Amino acid sequence: MLNSIDRPFSSVEVKPSSSLGHKTSLWLPDRVLFTPAALEEPWGQKILSRVQSLNLPVEELPRNRLTGLRGETERETYGIAKRTLAIVTAPPSSFKLSPIPPSADWQFHLAEGCPAHCQYCYLAGSLQGPPVIRAFANLPEILQNLAAYEAPSPTSFEVSCYTDPLGIEHLTGSLAECIRYFGTREQGRLRWVSKFDDVEDLLDLPHSNHTRCRMSVNAAPISDRLEGGTAAVADRLQALRRLALPREQGGGGYPVGLVIAPIMPIEDWQMHYGSLFSQIREAIDFECDLTFELISHRFTPGSKNVLQAWYPNSKLDMDESNRIIKRNKFGGMKYVYDGDTMKTLRKFFEQQIQTHFPQAKVLYWT
Repeated sequence: MLNSIDRPFSSVEVKPSSSLGHKTSLWLPDRVLFTPAALEEPWGQKILSRVQSLNLPVEELPRNRLTGLRGETERETYGIAKRTLAIVTAPPSSFKLSPIPPSADWQFHLAEGCPAHCQYCYLAGSLQGPPVIRAFANLPEILQNLAAYEAPSPTSFEVSCYTDPLGIEHLTGSLAECIRYFGTREQGRLRWVSKFDDVEDLLDLPHSNHTRCRMSVNAAPISDRLEGGTAAVADRLQALRRLALPREQGGGGYPVGLVIAPIMPIEDWQMHYGSLFSQIREAIDFECDLTFELISHRFTPGSKNVLQAWYPNSKLDMDESNRIIKRNKFGGMKYVYDGDTMKTLRKFFEQQIQTHFPQAKVLYWT
C-alpha cells in the first residue's frame, strides 16, 4: 500500500502581482466577467473597482449566464476556465446551509472554484460545469443569512469548502468582509483554510478571536509536485506565523490551525512528514491557539475521471486495487486506504503532534 509519487504534469500559469508591491505571486485572471445582476450589487461594484485598479480586462455580460468557457477538450476547457474570474450572484439555493462535519457546524460560500492547480483537487466532480472561479457579488446578503443558523452556543461556519478564499482575496476583499462580520457576532465563528500566503491586509482586522485561520500543508514530494499555482509550504507557514503572532508583535492575534491534507503513504513518508513537522515547529515556535486537522487521501470514481481529464500526465496514485471502498448513508462511495495503513498513519501523526505541539488540539482524523 505504500506507493511513491513520480513527477507529474506541472504546467502552471501564475502571474506576479508587482502592481500591488507584494513580493509573493498572486493569481491574476486573463478575463473578469461581470453579470448584470452582479453589477447591480454594491459589493459587485467594489469588486469591479478592485479589478480595474489592477488593470485587468473586464467584460460586462449581456445576460446572467456564463458562456464561451468550453474548449474542444476537457483539458482545454479547464485551461480557459482557470484563467477566468466571473463575478455573479449566489443562487437562492445557496442560502439554505448544509452541515459539514467534522470541519464545522455549517458551510457557506463567498465563491466557487479555486485558482490553484492541485492534482488531487477535492472540487473535481463536486461543482458542475467548467471550473471557472465564481465570486459572489451579493456577499452582504449571504452574511446576513447566517444569523438564522447561529445557536445559543458557539456555532462554526466553514467558508473554504468550494474555494480558496485567500487565493482570490486581492481581487474581491470578501474574506476580510467575512472576518469583520464574524467579529461582531456573539456566537458565530468563522473558519477558513488556504494554500496561499498574502495575509497582510488581514492582520489589523477586528476579528474578536472569532475567526480561525488555517493553512493547508503537506510533505515536500506532494506539495512540490501536485500543488501547482500555490504558495510554497514555507511561505504558507510564515503567513500562519504572522496571523498567529500577538498584535503587539506585529501579528494578527488570530486562533490558527494546520490542515495536513491529503495525507499519502508515499515512499519514505515518515521522513518527509517528519521534516514537515520540523518546518512547522520552526515557524510556530511560540504558544498560541493552534489546532490540527488530519485528512487522508481519498477519491471517488467521478472525481478520478475529472482529474484524469484535467491532468492527463499526473502521477497521482488513484489505483483502486490499492484502496478499499467506503460508502456513506446516501449510497455514495469513495476509495480510501485500508484499515492497517490508516492506523499506522494516524498513530504517526498524533505522536508527532504530541511531541512538537503538546498544547495543540487535534480536531479530527479522517
